Amino acid sequence: MGLNLVMLGPPGAGKGTQAVRLARMWRIPHVSTGAILREAIRNQTALGLEVKAILDSGALVDDALMTRVVRERLERPDVDAGFLLDGYPRTVPQAAALDGIIAGRGTLVIVEIVLSDAEVLRRLASRMICSECGVNSQDEGQVQSCLNCGGQLVPRTDDAESVVRNRLEVYHRQTAPLVEYYGSRATFRQVNGDQMVDEVTDALVRAIGA
Repeated sequence: MGLNLVMLGPPGAGKGTQAVRLARMWRIPHVSTGAILREAIRNQTALGLEVKAILDSGALVDDALMTRVVRERLERPDVDAGFLLDGYPRTVPQAAALDGIIAGRGTLVIVEIVLSDAEVLRRLASRMICSECGVNSQDEGQVQSCLNCGGQLVPRTDDAESVVRNRLEVYHRQTAPLVEYYGSRATFRQVNGDQMVDEVTDALVRAIGA
């Protein structure tokens, strides 16, 4: 069986950056639900049009649609050796659905990158995102191009302080209960995210022990 990995943590915890590194290290697909949705919208696929209509109306993409997106992605043959999920699950119903999706496909390892609200706000004040692949940069403006694909880095429109505070409230209300859902499992890990990027990577590798 392959390595099936889920990364949890608040916005700004560096999940995207770490996911890219670990996926390359272990040669498993980095399945980013955000990237899947952005690509679908950009390419105007049926899924993209559906998601765009939901977002344009001011609503959120619901659990059922997100689960359908993940289920379809995890049916592809490239995940036979494992996968790294970034951005899903975000709610307990999604986590329960994921358990069903991967039943019989090996153990699920869950890692939470822990970061305080104050540090989240500090980091996101200067965070950049790749205009091509959507990967976040934690280099706080020192790097002008994406380390993942070479695309141009641009400011994130959703990183204004008021928006971030709202996202943190949503995270604590909806996503933090996942820690309780997964916390009793032998494969649940926690890593201190308030370290240098390389130190967080090393801590993740030790915690996962793949």
